[in-house]
Amino acid sequence: MKVKVDQDLCAGALACADYCPEVFEIDMNDKAQVLLDPVPPQFEEQCRKAAEQCPTQAIMIEETAKI
Repeated sequence: MKVKVDQDLCAGALACADYCPEVFEIDMNDKAQVLLDPVPPQFEEQCRKAAEQCPTQAIMIEETAKI
């Protein structure tokens, strides 16, 4: 799984960092940043929840093929 944050949509609401701090952090501009690319399998479900909870829908998830 790959995760991206649309910086134009991100409002810095902190939901992503609260749900999955292993993958998301809030930078000095109060915007979410992705820390891990690709997302390790153990954090995928938390990333999905973070994307669902994002009030501006700034988080985009790209499912990758499992080998």
